[in-house]
Amino acid sequence: MQSVIISSNQAGQRLDKFLHKFMPEAGNGFLYKMLRKKNITLNGKKAEGSEILSLGDTITFFFSEETYQKFTGLSTEAGEKCSKESISLSEYKNAYDTLHGIEIIYEDDNILIANKPTGILSQKSGRKDVSLNEWLIGYLLSRNPGFQAELNTFRPSVCNRLDRNTSGIVLCGKSLAGSQYLSKCIKERSIAKFYRTVCVGNLNQDASIKGYLVKDTVRNKVSVFGTPDDFNKQDAIETKYHPIALKNKYTFLEVELITGKTHQIRAHLASIGCPLIGDYKYGNRKTNDLLKEKFQLNYQLLHAYRVVFPECRQGIGATLSKKEFCAPYPQEFRKILAELGF
Repeated sequence: MQSVIISSNQAGQRLDKFLHKFMPEAGNGFLYKMLRKKNITLNGKKAEGSEILSLGDTITFFFSEETYQKFTGLSTEAGEKCSKESISLSEYKNAYDTLHGIEIIYEDDNILIANKPTGILSQKSGRKDVSLNEWLIGYLLSRNPGFQAELNTFRPSVCNRLDRNTSGIVLCGKSLAGSQYLSKCIKERSIAKFYRTVCVGNLNQDASIKGYLVKDTVRNKVSVFGTPDDFNKQDAIETKYHPIALKNKYTFLEVELITGKTHQIRAHLASIGCPLIGDYKYGNRKTNDLLKEKFQLNYQLLHAYRVVFPECRQGIGATLSKKEFCAPYPQEFRKILAELGF
């Protein structure tokens, strides 16, 4: 017989989902059969799998040691599993060491807000990549090595993704409850997200622009259309902008994302003839070549500058209710603003 006591990072999810994570080698049919036969119980009672786990709940497995080890992945087919675990842990430590010094804007028991530098991935796109996601777990392990025991059923993660060359605010869930709260806010669009950028052309008044996106996955590029067609009816986008200052042929803008689609700010501003400076994918090559020569700018100048949390009177969100957080500009961003006269 083996028992597991549910921690705060395991509470709040369905029993069956927890079992799939805890016993990754066990099939769906096997787990439900064990629940029916009371070989897996919840707090000493028969369970169906749909129960929501609470802090301190006890799950008991009436398995032989060999069966338990086999389905949790800890069997003696052993060495491979242990090897994979050690590789993962070294990956997190390496990411934390490699990206050491990332600014933390806010942190509590459930949520962390980081200021992502330019050139760093939010999440891995390839097996050998180093991203903010691995840095986050490495950081938490450096603070609490005992957290390693919970990684088989919960992985802290980045909840909003920025392009590699977009800097600024990234929202991270440290706990299951924190991840669920952030994901809910992002899905409901209740967190207001504001970006700062410089675009080509003069935009002299606040405006809201709308359109529809079509994504070319092969080229990793989107196109904006004024009316929907059969392929993009669900990809409606809305972008608000507020001019902060105008200088010569450039505008320093604050942009609010009402929706949040791939490359939305870059493609939407380009569609009205005001692309971001440095943006070779959507912008003007001749202008960008001049800026590259003058400032060594070879990527879009875009910074996720601030977020405002929704009002919330209870639960995790109460601590963050109506609070605003800002991410300082990267040094290169400040330098280019100054050189352009902003």
